[in-house]
Amino acid sequence: MLVLLASIFVVHIATVIMLFVSTIANAWVVSGAGRISVGLWRNCTSANDCSHSLLYSSEDALKAVQAFMILSIIFSVISLVVFVFQLFTMEKGNRFFLSGATMLVCWLCILVGASTYTYHYANNSRGWYLESHHGYSFILTWICFCFSFIIGILYLVLRKK
Repeated sequence: MLVLLASIFVVHIATVIMLFVSTIANAWVVSGAGRISVGLWRNCTSANDCSHSLLYSSEDALKAVQAFMILSIIFSVISLVVFVFQLFTMEKGNRFFLSGATMLVCWLCILVGASTYTYHYANNSRGWYLESHHGYSFILTWICFCFSFIIGILYLVLRKK
């Protein structure tokens, strides 16, 4: 049981770190040549020049994606803190309901943010770049989506022994 709790804790920390990286990094969509990358906050035209704002920075959909990704980080950190708190204060035999519910809220925030970005920006329907593909931030976000769901369900199922 201790190994299971430790492994869930490690995966949860990795999920929090990946959420930070995917939200902060400017690599949600990368051009085919690899020189231009677009994130949630900036448009990078080269490795050293990320001073350009996004063409669609005033759109409500992008602001919603930014807000939901920040909320997902907040709920993931809260869930981690609650888990550690419950680990040391909760009575034996109880379940980690609060940390599981908080992690599932994080999961929903990632779902809404990533789905909105996918629908509005990731399919290149506006034709800003001739050849583009999903960057590592976009892929990390969907990996965090899977991890947060698994962690949330495991927290709901686990009992403290």
